[in-house]
Amino acid sequence: MPQSNYNYAFLDEGSKKEIRRSALKAVAIPGYQVPFASRELPIGRGWGTGGLQLTLSLIGKQDTLKVIDQGHDDSVNAVSIKKLVESCSEVETTTNSEEATIIQTRHRIPEIPLREDQILVLQVPMPEPLRRVEAKEKETKRLHAEMDYSTMWLRLYEDIVRWGKITIGADYPSMANHRYIFNPSPIPRYDLLKLHQSDGLYLFGAGREKKIYAIPPHTDVIPLQFEDYPFEVESFSGLSCHLCGSQESYLDEVYESGTKKHQCSDTGYCQARQKERSTDDEQTVAASN
Repeated sequence: MPQSNYNYAFLDEGSKKEIRRSALKAVAIPGYQVPFASRELPIGRGWGTGGLQLTLSLIGKQDTLKVIDQGHDDSVNAVSIKKLVESCSEVETTTNSEEATIIQTRHRIPEIPLREDQILVLQVPMPEPLRRVEAKEKETKRLHAEMDYSTMWLRLYEDIVRWGKITIGADYPSMANHRYIFNPSPIPRYDLLKLHQSDGLYLFGAGREKKIYAIPPHTDVIPLQFEDYPFEVESFSGLSCHLCGSQESYLDEVYESGTKKHQCSDTGYCQARQKERSTDDEQTVAASN
């Protein structure tokens, strides 16, 4: 369907202004969950409507968009969202995170760090980090207001007593700007350290829960940890990607013909490395001849 049949970027202008105002408030108060009037979109809630509303409200004709799902550019969720944005804005899309001005993602952060001119939009299913310890919304708001996070610390302590370590993987609770505990979304712990003092802007959208929050550039992001049980990321020591040879990226386990292998979770990063290796091999062959 041609773009003329849509308002630019699908949402009406009033909706986009309201979402941008909420995003600006979120940027001004790092980690604070800003309520917003979540709109209906032609995808089911729980499939990225919060992140998509942020993307549609921010995107302009000069932007380049990258959409990934668990590191993949070609998953069903990523492809569907990309097609929707393309159909109503006609912006350019890319699989190269360095070419993108806006990156919408679910469950992963690209391997290459953000620049100051880039925005990363994360799809968030559950924005409230205290939901692990408190079911009532009224109480979680009070705990945030009073900066009373003792129940969360107790939750981590119980993990250590029971299992000998903190077992939380994704959604690891973290402190933003030494004030608010926030949920970094279901990214692995490996990605969490990328938020600390980043050059780029991170925006988090939860459409079903109607919340927006942000980590602005150069903000302190500190995972909750004890002095004798420090925060640890996933280890891939001694492993490498069987496609590009990377030993510095987050690796997924894959099986080919019953054999377990490892490959980069970030497919755009992996493909770029493969092209570099292919070019280097060609130059080596040419030089030897």
